[in-house]
Amino acid sequence: MPVKPVPLSRSRAPVRVSFEFFPPKTPEMEANLWEAARRLEPLDPHFVSVTYGAGGTTRERTHATVARLARETTMKPAAHLTCVGASKAEIRDVLAAYHAAGVRHIVALRGDPPTGIDAPYEAPPDGFQTTEELVAEARRVGDFEVSVGTYPEKHPQSPTLLHDIELLKRKIDAGATRAITNLIFDNSAYFRFLDVAAAAGISIPIVPGIFPVQNFKQTANFARRSGASVPQWLADRFEGLEDDPATRRLVAAAVCAEQVLDLVDHGVGELHFYTMNRADLVFAICHLIGLKPGPKVEAAAA
Repeated sequence: MPVKPVPLSRSRAPVRVSFEFFPPKTPEMEANLWEAARRLEPLDPHFVSVTYGAGGTTRERTHATVARLARETTMKPAAHLTCVGASKAEIRDVLAAYHAAGVRHIVALRGDPPTGIDAPYEAPPDGFQTTEELVAEARRVGDFEVSVGTYPEKHPQSPTLLHDIELLKRKIDAGATRAITNLIFDNSAYFRFLDVAAAAGISIPIVPGIFPVQNFKQTANFARRSGASVPQWLADRFEGLEDDPATRRLVAAAVCAEQVLDLVDHGVGELHFYTMNRADLVFAICHLIGLKPGPKVEAAAA
């Protein structure tokens, strides 16, 4: 399918974007993160989220990254928070620490077991049992804005898509105001999900999760484990490029541009990019949909 230019009409609201980062584990990874953040900051994202995993070390890295984004950039950080591996008291402490750091947006997720997404989920006996409980607590502790996750092609452990829709409705009833989808490569699946959600009375924004492909094999494996389909046409685009990183990057840009331009052409006004702490592909795609850097952003004093 050829890429066609999509003019942004004056009557259409500008496309809003948000970016996801993950907390760095090494000095090199930290340098990559802040290089990406500074590169993307002039695009004035609606917010930037930072992922979170179970365990004290990961929580500390996430908090440090979120606090620095709030302190040293103009971007509004959203901190991921999960039910896994933490008691209610620990979660309340984390929420209080984020509030003290100036963070007012939480991405509330159930989280995957430490053994992986395929393992059965068991809630901590002294923790929150469901995502909607976590959403309600975030609203109670700091009246945070709360985004949640959703799966247009069904969570791998969910019996049906309608079950996922019911779970999303419960999160909304608890106070969630935005849903961000799992990574998608098949836009038709996303549009079908919007139709099902609308029929169920869901009216909050459901923002598509865009994943610019850096390594097709790794991305495809992760997508399948998380319940996202990988169309054959996508596999065909990357076939034979395993040892050709330069061409692979060009193809990745073209594929992601195709997908995003199709979404915008169909009236989607908000996109969430899983950046993997790399900016170039994301920056290029944002340029194609009309997002240009604003005035140079001066770093805040540390």
